[in-house]
Formats: sequence, structure tokens, C-alpha cells
Amino acid sequence: MTLPNFKRHLIDKHGLSEEQFDQITPFIRTRTISKNKFLLKEGEIGTAAFFVEKGLLRLYNVNSEGKENHLQFAVENWIITDRCSVYFQEPSTSNIDALEDTLTVLLDDELVSEITKVNSTFREQNEILLQNHIRHLYRRISSLIGSSAKVRYIEFAETYPELMQRVPQWMIASYLGITPESLSRVRKTLMDESYK
Repeated sequence: MTLPNFKRHLIDKHGLSEEQFDQITPFIRTRTISKNKFLLKEGEIGTAAFFVEKGLLRLYNVNSEGKENHLQFAVENWIITDRCSVYFQEPSTSNIDALEDTLTVLLDDELVSEITKVNSTFREQNEILLQNHIRHLYRRISSLIGSSAKVRYIEFAETYPELMQRVPQWMIASYLGITPESLSRVRKTLMDESYK
């Protein structure tokens, strides 16, 4: 099976050579998930992170009133997981499911160990990517606390333009911490402003 996005990710982001990628190929496991099916359900213990080769996943939880709260979307070349569950072996408080038919690469302990064997800088590069992810989470928290719905929407559209047509508007509203009605008002305001 060819995995051009995953191969490019390891070469570009982690500095693997073509030869090193070939060496780890026997340890690469993939998982195909159909639209609306789960990779991880609340209460289960996660065993891997998932690199999205093709498709679209979401990470969300459901509150006591049955409302979905979206925490992350992952398109091609993104990694998604419930870190608390995977790294601390805690039951997941979230769900990961597919919004489109999706092909993932399982980033489990075995694969990470094999990549590290062929490329000693992998863990260091992975740490940089993790710190970058944490930086984005802090920015998102700051935005949710201190920015208007309009600013949050603009930031989302600029940061994730590929999601605008692939994710239902009510999910984007949930991710932004606003109601779908508020999102409609924000979008109308922005359209009106663009015609002035």
C-alpha cells in the first residue's frame, strides 16, 4: 500500500531518508474507517495516535445534556488522538469518529520505536511537533476566553481553510464555542462587510 502523505511527513518533518522509510515499512499498520464509524469511543483506552493519510476525523465529547463539544478536526497530514488515554492509560472522555471515509496510519509504540531505531532524531523532532500542538491549544483556549465569535470564526477560517467546505457548520459552531445561530449571524456580518 502506498502512503504518500505519511512518507512525505516522515521525510519532511522528521528527516527520514527514503532508505530509512523503506526500513520501517514492514512495521506500518493502517486502519480504514468508514464514515460515521468510530476509532475510539468514550470509556475505551486508546492505544495509538492516528495519522490521517486520507479523509477527515473529529475528536469530541458529549456532555450530560447530549450536546457534542468538538475539540479537534484532523484532515490529511494531521495527527489525532486522546493523549490522556493513550499516554496515561485512562479511559477516554472523548470520541474519535470519521466524517468521511478515512485511511489512517497507526502511530503506536512499535512503529515509533522502529522509526527511532533508524533515525535517532525522530523523538526530538516529534517533541517539537508536540510542543507546537500545545502552542496551538493554548492559542485556542486564549481565543475561546477572550475573543469575539467573529474573531474566532475568522481565525478558524484562516487557520483551517480546508475544513470550511468539509465540516458541517453546526460542528464548526461547536468547535468555536458558539451556537449555530450565532455562527450564521457572524457569517452574514462578514458577507455584508465584504460588500461595503
